[in-house]
Amino acid sequence: MIDMGRHRGGTILWLRRDLRLMDQPAWVEALEENGPVWPVFILDSLMESTFGAAPKWRLGQSLQSLNDTLNQYGSRLILRRGEPEDVLVSLVSETGASQVIWSRLYDPQSIHRDGKVSISLTNQGITVKEVNSSLLFEPWTVTTQTGGFYRVYTPFWRAVQHIDVHSPLKMPVDLSPPSDWPHSDELANWALGRDMNRGASIVSRFAKVGEDAAHKRLDQFIDQSIDVYKSSRNFPSKHATSRLSENLAYGEISPRVIWHAGMNAVKNAENVKESEHFLKEVVWREFAYHLLYHTPHIVDHNWRSEWDHFPWREDNDDAERWRRGMTGVDMVDAAMREMYVTGTMHNRTRMIVASFLTKHLMTDWRVGQAWFRECLIDWDIAANSMGWQWTAGSGPDAAPYFRVYNPEIQAKRFDPDHSYRDRFIAEGRLIPHEDGLSYFEAIPRSWNLSPDQPYPSPVIDLSVGRTRAMEAYRQYKQP
Repeated sequence: MIDMGRHRGGTILWLRRDLRLMDQPAWVEALEENGPVWPVFILDSLMESTFGAAPKWRLGQSLQSLNDTLNQYGSRLILRRGEPEDVLVSLVSETGASQVIWSRLYDPQSIHRDGKVSISLTNQGITVKEVNSSLLFEPWTVTTQTGGFYRVYTPFWRAVQHIDVHSPLKMPVDLSPPSDWPHSDELANWALGRDMNRGASIVSRFAKVGEDAAHKRLDQFIDQSIDVYKSSRNFPSKHATSRLSENLAYGEISPRVIWHAGMNAVKNAENVKESEHFLKEVVWREFAYHLLYHTPHIVDHNWRSEWDHFPWREDNDDAERWRRGMTGVDMVDAAMREMYVTGTMHNRTRMIVASFLTKHLMTDWRVGQAWFRECLIDWDIAANSMGWQWTAGSGPDAAPYFRVYNPEIQAKRFDPDHSYRDRFIAEGRLIPHEDGLSYFEAIPRSWNLSPDQPYPSPVIDLSVGRTRAMEAYRQYKQP
């Protein structure tokens, strides 16, 4: 039991995926209480086991950026490694704080962990508060007419599109830093970029890290692209998407800030449908979290149980060629290499590569989900899980399994001048693009690949792959 007689008051602010100051309800809640605020980030076993190489590296960049910002306000970020229950109890004892505040998370493992932490702290006389800092709406507040949750996106959009979203909270002026600071780990000692190896220096050229960068990215998108968003967003060589998924993943910008910027653009737009489609994509993210909360098995099991015995292959040599961007299908390979070079992938090509893996190569969607978790700096547990199951056909509101994306047709439609493929595929090009060459700088040396090698032959004939997938689907659906 903590000795409450030592307590001077104040707040431990446990930061997770809310690494910002503007429109940060947890910070506002902490500052409303008397006493100092100790911001802490805890690297626990759950985070270490669920974050892949690229997300871990990118997390480290975000933590450094936030700490630099806090320093400007006379504050700092306390870093601790360990289990949150132990770390927070220790910090309360060290600081004399009377309460702990954090922003709510919605995946099943985090909910379980946070529940245990809350009970432990409460039993020791510590006030615990949870707030929503990462969603427009709490998942349980949007219900159908019968009181249930939504399983299909379009009705969900109709239900929320006119809901009043609270205006963003302002940046705090005074962060109430304490006069005494407890011990903090050194960020460098965590070695969050270790598993990225030499790829970190390549991806760092493209990452836009921190709160200031996120807001600049939003402003640029609103000024230059939102007016043509719907008609241009599917072309990977065009700069028509916001790319804010990277910043949302670490809470460097809030969805409310994005929503209100989008709403203002819609009000002033000549073509409302172009701009409004961006708002639909913001709500698509909300829908992913809605489903994650209500059906947590979406993370690692087929959302539709009738797919549990579908004859997908487990990991295999074809999947390894897919991971390496060496399938011999140039639209697929360009996308996989884009992810390795930039840490992100265009949304259209995410669907193409997911369809190719699960249908042409008949490989379980979880194999692809795991690789995205390893490589994406915008990895998000809700969006990644729903996106893979949507494309595979096993998920909510899913594309039917018989909708097989033909990479060649997709390339002709969305990359007609080859600019996207020429950017990321170096083999056979007289003057390869810098980004295509960067792929060979970023990949593990053990792959033994070189831009001077011939481009590989297709791993499978596209028509043969589609026929095989359709036959498997037909037989599986027979009574």
